[in-house]
Amino acid sequence: MRLWQREPVFALQRQRARIGIAPYRDSKRPHLKWTVKGHYVQGKRVRQFFKTKGEAETFVAQLTIKAENLGTRATQIDPRLHVMAIEAHEILSPHGKTILEAAQFYVSHLSAIERSCTVEELIPSLLQRKESDGKRDRYLKDLRTRLAHFQQDYGKRIVATITATDCDDWINSFRLSSQSRNNYRSVLSVLFSYAVARGYCAQNPLEKVAKAKIGDKPVEVLTPDETRRLLENTEPDMLPYVAIGAFAGLRPAEISRLDWSEVRLGRNFIEVAAAKSKTASRRLVTILPNLRAWLEPLARTSGRITPPNPRMKLNLARKRAGIEQWPSNALRHSFASYHLAKFQDAPALALQLGHTTTAMLFSHYREVVVPSAAEEYWAIWPSR
Repeated sequence: MRLWQREPVFALQRQRARIGIAPYRDSKRPHLKWTVKGHYVQGKRVRQFFKTKGEAETFVAQLTIKAENLGTRATQIDPRLHVMAIEAHEILSPHGKTILEAAQFYVSHLSAIERSCTVEELIPSLLQRKESDGKRDRYLKDLRTRLAHFQQDYGKRIVATITATDCDDWINSFRLSSQSRNNYRSVLSVLFSYAVARGYCAQNPLEKVAKAKIGDKPVEVLTPDETRRLLENTEPDMLPYVAIGAFAGLRPAEISRLDWSEVRLGRNFIEVAAAKSKTASRRLVTILPNLRAWLEPLARTSGRITPPNPRMKLNLARKRAGIEQWPSNALRHSFASYHLAKFQDAPALALQLGHTTTAMLFSHYREVVVPSAAEEYWAIWPSR
């Protein structure tokens, strides 16, 4: 018998010789009386505890039988398999992995491929699930649009074979802003999370794709004079939309879903229902005095706040008001900045905006405007 054939047997015998049974005492686990010492798995010590000595002896006997069976098989290993084992061990050693771990991982990968499907089969399934979950049309449209681009390039690929590198290269192939690339990353993550849940792949590759870094761009707001001119040049049917954005801080999507029945002028609050909120949580937004003055002449008992073609009407009002530069999310950012400067109440403002903490307020809106400008902003009342 050659030495390479006998070595595994000697190793098993040495491990078997180390295994023994010893009494065990632990005040936190008084029901455990015995332990098996000297038991190692892949070079790591594994401690086992038992209630009775008989249970411990049975465990050791099972280990002995297993070692003897493995020893018999080890003496019959084909020399070519032995050579492959050595080469595989050398490849895996720098990574701290064993041949057994590599085999288990690869079998898992193969099983995932066998259970998997193509991207063009997965996407309709995801969209159908999201639709049945009651997701909003705007969200579903965004999923369809972005995933259509991914399907065009990867539709025939098996989902389980797509790597993090594939996803990262695809996202960065677009000449888009950092925020837009992150939006694509988010949509792909939704797709692959669904695939993992369905057993079509072992893990979500987007977990290894870093988000694009977004620079801290200062918040820009409308001046009090610009806000006044905007309101005075807005058509009556569009005026409630602008006033609520400027003096209540609702998101544009939230205003577009708002009904007059949810504007409670008699109780001084606007109800943003959970189904209409971005965060899917209900909140009550205070109607401040100047907002009430803008809304009362136009108030109705029911019906949509937002008129048809709101973007076109807002652009027309901006043009009439002579506002050339329109800041991103101008109305909501103006509300938050001027509210914080005047009332100095970050927790209350966070509730108004639908934020869970005040962290974003201090990082984005603090000291954006001076108190004197805030006083002027909250004194914007209709002239008629």
